[in-house]
Amino acid sequence: MEEIFGENGLIAKHHKDYEYRGGQIKMAEAVLRAFEQKKHLIVEAGTGTGKTLAYLVPAVAAALGQKKRIIISTGTKNLQEQLMGKDIPFLQKILPKKFSAAYMKGRSNYACLYRIGKAENQPILEGLDEMDSFEEIRHWVRESETGDKSELVNLPENILFWNRINAKAETCLGQKCPNFEPCFITRMRDRAEDADIVIVNHHLFFADLNIRGNEYGRVLPDYAAVIFDEAHLIEDIAADYFGFETSNFQIEELVRDADTLPIADAVASRDFTKLAAKIIGLADQFWVRFAQTRGQDGRFPLLPNSFAQKSRGGDIQTTPLGEAYFALDSTLERLETALDVHAEKLTEAESLVRRVRQARFDLEFICMQAEKNYVYWLEKRGKGMFLRASPIDVSALLQDKLFNKVETVVMTSATLSTNGKFDFIKDRLGLENGKTDTMLAPSSFDYQKQAIIYLPKAMPDPRSPEFSQFAASEIVKLINVTNGRAFVLATSNSSMNMLYELVSMRVNFPCFVQGSMSKAGLLEKFRQTPNAVLFATSSFWQGVDVRGEQLSCVIIDKLPFAVPTDPIVSARTKFIDENGGKSFFDYSVPQAVIALKQGVGRLIRSTTDKGVIALLDPRLKTKGYGRDFLNSLPKCKITSELKDVAQILEAEENVNRFSK
Repeated sequence: MEEIFGENGLIAKHHKDYEYRGGQIKMAEAVLRAFEQKKHLIVEAGTGTGKTLAYLVPAVAAALGQKKRIIISTGTKNLQEQLMGKDIPFLQKILPKKFSAAYMKGRSNYACLYRIGKAENQPILEGLDEMDSFEEIRHWVRESETGDKSELVNLPENILFWNRINAKAETCLGQKCPNFEPCFITRMRDRAEDADIVIVNHHLFFADLNIRGNEYGRVLPDYAAVIFDEAHLIEDIAADYFGFETSNFQIEELVRDADTLPIADAVASRDFTKLAAKIIGLADQFWVRFAQTRGQDGRFPLLPNSFAQKSRGGDIQTTPLGEAYFALDSTLERLETALDVHAEKLTEAESLVRRVRQARFDLEFICMQAEKNYVYWLEKRGKGMFLRASPIDVSALLQDKLFNKVETVVMTSATLSTNGKFDFIKDRLGLENGKTDTMLAPSSFDYQKQAIIYLPKAMPDPRSPEFSQFAASEIVKLINVTNGRAFVLATSNSSMNMLYELVSMRVNFPCFVQGSMSKAGLLEKFRQTPNAVLFATSSFWQGVDVRGEQLSCVIIDKLPFAVPTDPIVSARTKFIDENGGKSFFDYSVPQAVIALKQGVGRLIRSTTDKGVIALLDPRLKTKGYGRDFLNSLPKCKITSELKDVAQILEAEENVNRFSK
């Protein structure tokens, strides 16, 4: 590792921005040791550690030395693309031994040659713009090696008809497809089978883990070890993929595909059209039963008696919602039977039988709510209505399916510990102490010189009506001292919008707010606009990188406790309490600590950055658990004086002008 990462090592000779980092070498040695000893490892590697190369180099060494494939799973597709486009090619160029790498994304990222061919004769497009886009895609798939949608840089990010031409699993005909050999999914899997290192994202990894070993086989090639980057996301993503889901979109698509089957028999075709119309009508009735939530987006718990209730006499009586479900299921069963007649001769019908059967199973699982260790809820997003069920606790599932079966699992992120300990993440993921090593890799940043934490002297309780007014006043003072150049990170959309309204009219700096344009566009606008202030919420708390003085201040309004009424949060806290734990201290506080560390991590992104972390929540000083938050943050000076803020930014003259 010293020969590679040392001051005169390979990286130093070939990387113009090389910086020697002791924490990087220690992390690389720990990762290599985990591979050699076949143990699991948790590494918190703060910003500036250089963790990507610190796990990539030992992964390559282990893959070549032990002749085993290693999976690297990232939190986002953007990080996937960075690894494949930048870090992997760099190592392939400088390392003495050659290695191969491939990346895999979820199937919906890839174009389906068969569906594109069918779309030429089906009315899936609306307007001339879509026709032009479709023509560009038709020509692109003839030349593309990957079929990855990310190559379509000249088309809108959200292509409206993409869902009708992508390679998602539900519509795949498998080996019976006439385009199986040239299929982009087939080619992607072939490349992965030949690779030493395979780069995936967490969503794809857990989609594979959920089906691995059952009748559907596997998505990823076999592997001996896995590295999770941004491992703090694992619990929530795993819960999604070990769960069940159905939606109005799914049922509408099933019906549409059944109605457009290429059946020569006119009578049978007419019967499918009638059945499709009936299902649509019954599905509308079913979703209308959730009318009380149709006016707002969000998650809403499904009560245990939503579909059936006990009468006074003890008999089980079906509710109106239950009646709507049984009517819909009965008609879907008729569709399944009708499709089965054509399944032997028509590959599309065979695929549809499988899809209808799975949709009915998922719908029954959610509506019957028979599994007590699952939480059931309705989620509304725009025009989408999603019924979902997720396991309340994934630790046993992960232990059984992952940690007991894979010899080495490395988990790394800038935010995995709370108060210097890893007990929370180990407990949530089901990791055993004897089989798991832990490490805090020191950052290369000098937080004592580069950053300061500002806590206002007097703030009301964050739940009080006057909190927003006080917070806005503090924000105005702070951004006047820092000359804008700030993120204001709120814990909810309502807080974000209120603070934006209260602050933007009182300062002379350009103010932007999340939701006014795409995340990528907003971030680029912030980078390009001098002295800008960006008001944002959850999606800007992590995975956002703005270097230099353009971002000199990160202001966080409240401690980021999860919403207690969220169905999953409520179910997890209840589960902990019923099993003898104290959910607030065992779950709520550690989770909020990790979330806060993510937000704070936006500030210092290089050794030359300087800035202030402003935390407006008074509970950091008034509550005992506030120490857990402060002890988990980078070690730097804490102040309640604006002159100290100005001093670290070398802008003391601004204090005299604006702090009064």
